[in-house]
Amino acid sequence: MKTDSGTVDLGRFDFASGDEIENLEVAYETYGEFDGDNAVLVCHALTGSQNVAGYGSETAGQARAWWNDIVGPGKAIDTNEYYVVSANIPGSCYGTSGPASTDPEGEVYGTDFPPVTIGDWTRSQRLLLDELGVGRLHAVVGGSVGGMNALDWAKRYPDDARYVVSVAAAARLDAQCLALDAIARRAITTDPHWNGGDYYGNDEQPTDGLALARQIGHVMYLSKSSMEQKFGRRAAGRDARRDSFPADPAAAFFPYRDVESYLDYQAEKFVDRFDANSYLYLTRAMDDYDLSEGYENDSRALAAFEGEALLLSFTGDWHFTTEQSETVAEAFRETGVPVSHHVIDSDHGHDAFLVEPEKVGPPLRDFLAEGVNGRSVHDTVEAEPNTGGDFAPVHASLFSR
Repeated sequence: MKTDSGTVDLGRFDFASGDEIENLEVAYETYGEFDGDNAVLVCHALTGSQNVAGYGSETAGQARAWWNDIVGPGKAIDTNEYYVVSANIPGSCYGTSGPASTDPEGEVYGTDFPPVTIGDWTRSQRLLLDELGVGRLHAVVGGSVGGMNALDWAKRYPDDARYVVSVAAAARLDAQCLALDAIARRAITTDPHWNGGDYYGNDEQPTDGLALARQIGHVMYLSKSSMEQKFGRRAAGRDARRDSFPADPAAAFFPYRDVESYLDYQAEKFVDRFDANSYLYLTRAMDDYDLSEGYENDSRALAAFEGEALLLSFTGDWHFTTEQSETVAEAFRETGVPVSHHVIDSDHGHDAFLVEPEKVGPPLRDFLAEGVNGRSVHDTVEAEPNTGGDFAPVHASLFSR
């Protein structure tokens, strides 16, 4: 499989905030060979990277090969057939310009970096594709906030993609998720080592705040059922230690539980690979996104799109619910867009789109091949147009290989 990775300087970039930078650099990876009409853009989630399938850049941890069960030779997004492009988003920290990047004077931007929006991500991706010689896309595919990014393509560039796939996403966040994201940001900004965002090069970094923010995120990504099955009330192993955060004196009397140990472990891994300011920037971009912004409603925002759409949602996901995906599906139906809302029965919560490729792969593969008439897509139990949104879960048994 032919692969490529690199960074493109897009020159001056004007952000939706009205601010600009002289040189926006975008890091990307490609997989497969381009034949003119087989390009698939894959949009990553909040703390993901361009390293979607694990072949190019040296990203670490969960940002590396984050969807390699879906993208690759013979997989759902088959790199023997499709030319796959994935780009790191502005504001992140995996090669694309963001708070940790240096400005033309050689100084780290920090919080002087312009605020970013999902619309900025979409426009930077369009400019990158122009540089790569890619015009109209076969498909745009994204999961989580990457799914919001994919929906923004249908709104912003309605003629530029034949298919749009939004996985475990929504038209906008609800109040509960907005509240939890706000708490996560405050965990960072109240860390004394955050220093107003000017901590680069310091001996002390805002690792405690970033770790807490990530722990809040992990709780959002798991379902109540999956947490009970995975951890219950069990105490951690005999060798487990409370080293990640200071403990109150009474803590020694009580068990250090499995769920605490898991969250501490995930936090320790995360602070080694991600930038605290980037976390602030990207969560604000996600919180700010509203598909209907500038339009009367969601269907008006999508009215110019003339392709086909697939929405995948998961019954155990309370971060982006099946009801939210159905709202988007109904908006597509109102515009006459062929759309399938594929609801997958899962206990894994929001993380299901990453950890259950056997359920995500078949409908995605068949949709990319045949649109809403694809075999696994056609099997989906979904709402009929104008029924008010009644739909039922599709169980994994439908998709046995």
